[in-house]
Amino acid sequence: MPGEKLYREFQNLERKIQLVLSENKRLKDELDQTREENGTLKEKMKSQEANLTSFQDKMKINKLVNNTVVSEGDSALLKETIDSYIKEIDKCIAHLAE
Repeated sequence: MPGEKLYREFQNLERKIQLVLSENKRLKDELDQTREENGTLKEKMKSQEANLTSFQDKMKINKLVNNTVVSEGDSALLKETIDSYIKEIDKCIAHLAE
């Protein structure tokens, strides 16, 4: 009977459409999750880059302080002053990152 065959084909097509819709929804959900994870990782990367830059600046300052020829008392005062500048800069960076 041609009507029955047509009906079975219709049901088969309907089932395939449901499978495609289901797969489409799953892929959209996966894409959303991946985008969210990507955003989080980008934020972490920016934070790590800022930390790296801060650390590199501290290393440069430490090399500068260690290579500067000054008296014992002046060296301690200079190191103390530079350390306080570094702490203040770190506070500013943290504030800007917020």
